[in-house]
Amino acid sequence: MFQEQDGEVKSARLLSLLLLLQTRQCWTTPELAERLEVSRRTVLRDVEALSTAGVPVYAERGRHGGILLLPGARLNASQLEPAELEALSLAGLDGAQQEQLGLATAHAMAERKIAARRAAVSGSESSARPWSAAPGLADLVLVDNAGWLAAESSTTDVAALALELRARTRLSIRYRSSGAARASRRTVDPYGLVSKAGRWYLVADSRGEARLFALDRLVAFKALPEPVQTRSGETLRSVWVALRDGTETPGEFVVTAWVREDRVDLARRILGVRLEVTETDKESRPGWRIVTIRYPELEAVRQLLQFGDHLEVVAPPEARARVAELAADLLHRHSAS
Repeated sequence: MFQEQDGEVKSARLLSLLLLLQTRQCWTTPELAERLEVSRRTVLRDVEALSTAGVPVYAERGRHGGILLLPGARLNASQLEPAELEALSLAGLDGAQQEQLGLATAHAMAERKIAARRAAVSGSESSARPWSAAPGLADLVLVDNAGWLAAESSTTDVAALALELRARTRLSIRYRSSGAARASRRTVDPYGLVSKAGRWYLVADSRGEARLFALDRLVAFKALPEPVQTRSGETLRSVWVALRDGTETPGEFVVTAWVREDRVDLARRILGVRLEVTETDKESRPGWRIVTIRYPELEAVRQLLQFGDHLEVVAPPEARARVAELAADLLHRHSAS
């Protein structure tokens, strides 16, 4: 429809401009410049290019002017490209994660096509169904998967790794296990990638056993020529569910503790499913609540030190003793010499 004077980038931008004009009757030049991430001068040049190509779009001057598309002039751009379909199929990802996978541009274009289609339907039905002009869920619900106070720490190129996984071959990786000083090399059979609470993980079989590899500790990866040898009948989803359930299982080592009442909500956020708040007689210790915390092992009680004087371990005796040992060690190391 229009000449691609500056290649694919300009072509995509002109299409985006046209789609935006279909979603609203009038846009100001600054609004379009902000949405398209270009200068106002570029917006005006693009409008002129569309007009020259026969698209009924024009700039209206004056205080209440803007860029307008004549009513009834619509581009049939509702069909989505393969990359746009992939971006929408991963709708649970937020903007930062789409960027890491190289899908941010495709997702933005898909959203513009959907918005243009929605505007067309809304315009044709608004007189008969006034509620059709109500905001959609996409206007009312925002997905942000990043953890609170979490900085991006992964140096792995997520998009490059995802591209390698498409080939369905084995991977040679250099990975630093938690607490290890150096990375070791191993061969794995990958199922795919999972984004959980703002962190990326590679899900793979290592020596026939399902493993999670955090990408922020994945030093390097290389595709091998032999095909992947994952376990029969297993998929990314099934393996992930098993790994997740195993990780989030509260555990059988039960700790009983007092927690200050105004810190119970904080404890719920930190401890999650490990915590159970017991209904107790508040008169027995005003301002405190009795709780139980399930851990897989005794040494996990280290986590409770972060609560400071807001928590007191009651039982079992070995848990109380271990917290006392850890607290004494902290006191010794932080005492004035």
